[in-house]
Amino acid sequence: MAFLTFEGMEGCGKSTQAQRLCARLGRDCLLTCEPGGTELGEAIRELLLEPSRRMSPVAEALLYLGDRAQHVAEVIRPALEAGRTVISDRYIDSTLAYQGFGRGLPMDLLVHVTELATGGLLPDLTVFLDVPVVLGLERVGKRGRHDRLESERLEFHERVRAGYLQLIERSAERWVLVDGVGSEDEVAARVEAAVDRSGVLAPR
Repeated sequence: MAFLTFEGMEGCGKSTQAQRLCARLGRDCLLTCEPGGTELGEAIRELLLEPSRRMSPVAEALLYLGDRAQHVAEVIRPALEAGRTVISDRYIDSTLAYQGFGRGLPMDLLVHVTELATGGLLPDLTVFLDVPVVLGLERVGKRGRHDRLESERLEFHERVRAGYLQLIERSAERWVLVDGVGSEDEVAARVEAAVDRSGVLAPR
């Protein structure tokens, strides 16, 4: 049993790699995501990502945190208590990177409210898939319609990536940084090797 999260910029490939790792781990692995992962979370996801919707940074942060509180209570904690390994595509660090470093909201306040939303539940390991911001946005551009965050200016995404790198420096023991440039198979091999080296999936 372990709790792993995947983080990264738009277009970094984290959703694909989270799916691949979970498939490798087998049926005792639960793959989930934020925003979303619950019925309430899906409704919040629609609100958050609709490109035409205007939203204040505080409202945005609180919606993400509401989604996360429900996600932990309804999905993540029950699965962990049942002895399953859980992989979440985004978790607490997305709020700190996007709403803290990206939007400029007070980091100490975000940390406290995040602890309330999660009951202090931290991942055993967080995989950060790192790609140049421009490359990630180019990948997103090939998908067609952009969501509200994907449509932000380059400067916003640069602040978010710099914020992620600061978060990794502050708690390096919880993170593995994986180069996300390359084919899907090449990146998957790097992810698997990094997770294996971490030892979090070793029998306890």
